[in-house]
Amino acid sequence: MPDTLFSPTRLDQIRSQFPALRRLHNGKPAIYLDGPAGTQVPQRVADAVARHLLHHNANHGGVFPTSVESDQIVDEAHAALAALVGRADGGEIVFGGNMTTLTFHLSRALGRLWREGDEILVTRLDHDANVRPWVLAAEDAGAMVRFVPVRTEDCTLDLAAYADLLSPRTQLVALGAASNSVGTINAVEKMTAMAKEHGALVFIDAVHYAPHGVIDVESWGCDFLACSAYKFFGPHVGILWGRRELLEQLRAYKLNPAPNELPGKWMTGTQNFASLAGTLAAVNYLAELGRQWSESSELSRRDALIAAMEQISAHESELIWRLIEAIRSIPDITVYGITDRQRAAERMPTISLTSQRVPPVEMAKRLAEQGIFAWHGNYYAWELSRALGREPEGMLRLGMVHYNTPEEVERTIEVLQRMH
Repeated sequence: MPDTLFSPTRLDQIRSQFPALRRLHNGKPAIYLDGPAGTQVPQRVADAVARHLLHHNANHGGVFPTSVESDQIVDEAHAALAALVGRADGGEIVFGGNMTTLTFHLSRALGRLWREGDEILVTRLDHDANVRPWVLAAEDAGAMVRFVPVRTEDCTLDLAAYADLLSPRTQLVALGAASNSVGTINAVEKMTAMAKEHGALVFIDAVHYAPHGVIDVESWGCDFLACSAYKFFGPHVGILWGRRELLEQLRAYKLNPAPNELPGKWMTGTQNFASLAGTLAAVNYLAELGRQWSESSELSRRDALIAAMEQISAHESELIWRLIEAIRSIPDITVYGITDRQRAAERMPTISLTSQRVPPVEMAKRLAEQGIFAWHGNYYAWELSRALGREPEGMLRLGMVHYNTPEEVERTIEVLQRMH
């Protein structure tokens, strides 16, 4: 077994699979640090989408060849996403337009069960897609929403306050696996166990976590989890996982002719079958990385995904800590979140920063002029941006994924240094 999947030669091989990475901007290779808002895709994902449209394009449930072929691809996509989250039951995987839409869909179903006096816990660290659906559903039900506060000094959740907020009245805890803004990894296993002691359900937003780490709903102990394929090198598809017994018991808002069985019960309307083919290709791409590193074509899809994510995490950690340590030496720049490398296991390869001299939008423009693509604003982490006093300007976000390189980090550091 090789020492690393990300030696220079292997990293070049990985990058060669992403056509977008060959783009030039103002004569310089483009550097994609916008991964937290959506990653680039390998050629095989685009090929899978095109192949479905050109050769298997049919609606669900027919007895003719193209429909049968399309359904086989979709069934395999369900199985692949079940492996990604750590389950064997593809029927527990629900696809939809995006994570936000699926979360609203589920919140409406769960909200029917809530009553006055019930309490719902959300956090001030989360993307608003894991806040507002629950707030609105609670308002409709007359339930109370309570916010888990953020420790602004390191952008972590206040676990002592969380413990105090939990009670027998708590019906649901909505928790992010990792912050899409400042990269904090939450103690989801511990926090889920604490919620379970009070009989609450737990919903985890793993959108930002999915391209960087191993999702394991079994060890985490949650009841529902959502993620998005376009954040892990696939098309724009939302994914919801839920425990079979809960998805079967809950009443879904659906049309009468729609199936009552899983997963169709929750998959509202006609799905984007071509994008599901691309989502399957994205998961298989990651699994292939794991098999390449282990030098074993016999690994199960789940084991191969674990192997890939372990290597991806190590590579990305080296990149982000080089960036953090260099940026912290630049005068007038503040990096939000965890900046102590001894706590590396508590953060994703995503940082947000501000400058006393240059507004976030201007920093993003100057980076873009040098071919470095990065986001500014609040990235829908609205509660966190308010808690940090960063509204309305927000911050500048730099995010690494596995196709980024040490050379790209150095070039980014040089541009930031020249700004100051």
